[in-house]
Parts: sequence; structure tokens; C-alpha cells
Amino acid sequence: MKLYTKSGACSTAVHIDLCWTGQPFDVEVMDAERMKAPAFRALNPAGSVPVLVDGDFVLTQNAAIVGYIADSFPQAGLAGDGSARQRGEATRWLSFVNSDLHPAFRPLFAPALFIADPAQHEALAASTRKRLRGLYETADARLDGRDWLAGFRSFADPYLFVTLSWAERFGVDLAGLDRLAGFRQRMQADAGVQRALRTEGLA
Repeated sequence: MKLYTKSGACSTAVHIDLCWTGQPFDVEVMDAERMKAPAFRALNPAGSVPVLVDGDFVLTQNAAIVGYIADSFPQAGLAGDGSARQRGEATRWLSFVNSDLHPAFRPLFAPALFIADPAQHEALAASTRKRLRGLYETADARLDGRDWLAGFRSFADPYLFVTLSWAERFGVDLAGLDRLAGFRQRMQADAGVQRALRTEGLA
């Protein structure tokens, strides 16, 4: 398998998942210019990461890729113990991050796509930070009595972890969310996480 990722992007979560499998894989860290290249666009016409190549099979989209990794390496337990219930729980929290939390950052990433007037961008940012605070409160509450979102380490956790670096970058208020802070510390201490971060120049 080969993963195309971008430093600190959502694809970093996929990189961590691959590290957690304990299996060999190749990785190529892309930048904005290289993602425009014809060779990369041939893999993903959208010009975005992550992209996973497994032989002649090319897969895009975070949720699809991490599900494929979990099924390819079930011994890693990324979707639980193989039961429908644990797979459902892991996918539930993956969906929370992928469908609710990640998209909520978009007004901070690209405010001009939402409001043309730059004078209104700070107000947009303030309301976005407030919404993100609420979503992180949901994650913090979920971690009450748990180390991991699904109740076991799963493919949902790296994605949540990556968004926390975005929250720090954009000044989202996470004060008092102690369970979330503990989660981030556990992730930062993990060998697989450290391997992915070093490869992407983040540690």
C-alpha cells in the first residue's frame, strides 16, 4: 500500500491508522503544488488527499480509506473486535468527526467561500469557534470514563486528534475540556502517532 498525505491535513489521520496496523507501507508527503501535477491528478482528479494505492486499486476519501485499512488488517482492531456492534460504534464516531467536526472548520480554512466581505470574516470566525466549542464539548463528554471515542482504540481517534491541532491553530477555546486534553496527551505519547508525525515533519 502507498498513502499520499499532506502534512497536518486530515490525511494525517489515515497515516496514523496505517502506522497502527504494524504492517509495511509506503508514504509520500505532498504539498499544494505537487497535488496539482498531472501524475497526481491521474490518481485523484480532485487533487486532494488522502489517496491510497493498493496494487491497481486507488481509493480516495477518509472514511472509505480507513474502512478499507481496517478490513485489510483486522488484527489491528481499527474497527473493533469484528462484531457489528463495535464496527458500528467506531463508525459512529468516525462519522461525527468526518461529517460534523471537520466540515465545521471550513469557514476558518476559507472564509471567502462563505462571506465575500473581508470585514465580516472575524465575525464568521467567532461564530465558527463557538460552534466548534460545542462539538468538542460533545467529544469531551463522550470521553468521560473512556480513553477512546468508541470505548476502544479505533480509526475515529486519529481523526479527532488531527482536528485538535487545527483547533489550537485557529484559537478554538478548549479550556476546561480536561478529558479531551488527556486524550490528546495519550495520542501524542503513542509510538505510531509519533512515527506519522515525524514522517510528515510535525514532530
